[in-house]
Amino acid sequence: MRERAAVSPGPGGLLVVGDVVTDIVARHRTALVPGTDTAAAIRTVPGGAGANVACWAAHRGRADVRLLGRVGADAATWHEAALTRAGVRPRLVVDAGAPTGTVVCLVDAGAAAERTFLTDSGAALRLSPADWSPDLLDGVALLHLSGYLFFAEPGRAAARAALAAAHARGVPVSVDPASAGFLARTGVERFLSTVDGVAVLLPSRDEAELLTGVSDPAEAASKLSHRFPAVVVKVGAEGALVARDGRLLGRIPAVPARVRDSTGAGDAFTGAFLAARLEGAGLREAAEEGCRAGARAVGLIGGRPPGPASAP
Repeated sequence: MRERAAVSPGPGGLLVVGDVVTDIVARHRTALVPGTDTAAAIRTVPGGAGANVACWAAHRGRADVRLLGRVGADAATWHEAALTRAGVRPRLVVDAGAPTGTVVCLVDAGAAAERTFLTDSGAALRLSPADWSPDLLDGVALLHLSGYLFFAEPGRAAARAALAAAHARGVPVSVDPASAGFLARTGVERFLSTVDGVAVLLPSRDEAELLTGVSDPAEAASKLSHRFPAVVVKVGAEGALVARDGRLLGRIPAVPARVRDSTGAGDAFTGAFLAARLEGAGLREAAEEGCRAGARAVGLIGGRPPGPASAP
């Protein structure tokens, strides 16, 4: 029997609130050697977990995908143009006191395409309640909050304001924790208390383990679903795990892919998953769409779906 979707199909868009950053992706085929040169293929591309999710949701076919984020004046025009080309309706707040966030992604160009991130969050973590308005939810059927909002107090306050407004309107909310490293520094209990009332949680394997203290991702998914109505744990090359109301609903296999750069694969999963849910898909069907998008993403450089981009 087909699972009834928690989000009914019909009119209404997706609003993503989160980070917009500039990614500098350096793919190196040999080990990094201190004190000398390491040959690498380097590209500057638009990124940010929140922005990537919005772009993949639009790429999946949703006509109305919106994004609220904060950028510096240095790259605001470039980011707005890139989002618009991707089919996203951007509302970018230009920060006069901080540059656009920048992430240097060091990618081992071997088979695993392992990544190391150097992050200067810049304006991205300065989104605040002053940037939020309940009117942003007009015509919105689903609100998604990027986990990076929860790693600084202004962002947490903005997230609380957005959650309260969504609950008042009956708009379901999803959250992707986004970064195990930042999550650990922020504190599990602080994060969990801030996201109380969220309908769907979409952690990675590492984030699920951190949030539960359980190393087995299936057990972690089930445990988290006692607290959140629906949980989808992304487990990379093993696919995804779907849980609801304290029990595991299914294991969704990954789609085979040739990996070039795993940057943004989880964002691609989340974007496609959310778009599918808005179209009426059940949790398992939506997770299958997410796995397909993730497989496509790892074959690309950077975290966005295919399309034109240029350096700022």
